[in-house]
Amino acid sequence: MRLLVLGGTEFAGRAVVEAALGRGWEVTVLNRGRQVPVPGARSLTGDRTAPGGLAALADGDWDAVVDTWSAAPRAVHETARLLRGRARRYVYVSSCSVYAWAPPAGYGEDAPLVQGAAPDAEQSEYVKDKRGGELAVVDAFGADASVLVRAGLILGPYENVGRLPWWLTRIARGGPVLAPGPHDLPLQYVDVRDLAEWILGAVEQELSGPYNLMSPQGHATMGELLEACARATGSDAELRWTAPETVLGAGIEPWTELPVWVPPGTDMHDALHAADVSRAVAAGLSCRPVAETVADTWSWLTSIGGVAPQRPDRTRKGLDPELEAKVLAAAATGSADAEGVPDTTP
Repeated sequence: MRLLVLGGTEFAGRAVVEAALGRGWEVTVLNRGRQVPVPGARSLTGDRTAPGGLAALADGDWDAVVDTWSAAPRAVHETARLLRGRARRYVYVSSCSVYAWAPPAGYGEDAPLVQGAAPDAEQSEYVKDKRGGELAVVDAFGADASVLVRAGLILGPYENVGRLPWWLTRIARGGPVLAPGPHDLPLQYVDVRDLAEWILGAVEQELSGPYNLMSPQGHATMGELLEACARATGSDAELRWTAPETVLGAGIEPWTELPVWVPPGTDMHDALHAADVSRAVAAGLSCRPVAETVADTWSWLTSIGGVAPQRPDRTRKGLDPELEAKVLAAAATGSADAEGVPDTTP
């Protein structure tokens, strides 16, 4: 297989490149040349936001293109139109955020989509940009040669968004840790390497259309995630499970200040952690255990000095230590282990 990856040096794109090379595929990447390319891939330089930025793609044919772009849909539209007729399939890594808010628990790929997006639009807001990217691909390649990967939460090595790296760093620091409950809160996410393998499988199977791409419901819980962090880091951290009402009452923002976590019984939880992924599973999605994702991410993080890269277009994640200490102290005073979960410190 001949694969073109647009980007290919950071998180999701890098995982796709590494997986394809591992299968013996011929891989070409196009990016701005600001990151070290994955060894073994042919590297082209170009800036999709600049006039003439696609000149390096003037020639060449590929079996498939993988695109992770998340800014102006116009960039996807221009690239897809340029490659039409020179690539057999276009895979666009989109987002479950393209569904109209708020999709109900168990929503599938036929759920209503956000309105107001356009394939040739300039950058506006994330949800419309991703939906516009989808429209751009289908407009250029047609529905039968387009794969729309509606990913949810993506975790794993090389993460540059700051979710799992923050939890690992915080738990490695030790001491009492505000663990947002409930302990058995179900999570949906996908290891970036499982995402990559599914994408390559989709190319091999010549799939088309949209797919919700995250782990099946019940694959992991908040408790399993944080306990895996404690084991991986070898920390003496004490996970203090705290009721959602206490967390929210302190003004703590779900998802950002406490990454991954959103309170149960809310629209946000249903949208982020309760999608129907049966279509992707039927097409070959396989998800590794949460302990493996956590351990491998910690191994990578320590190998680069413990500080994860941060995408400039994403907000920083994590809870202020002073606020955490204040909430924990108040909870202790009020006999706060409202979740009734036993101490799971390793």
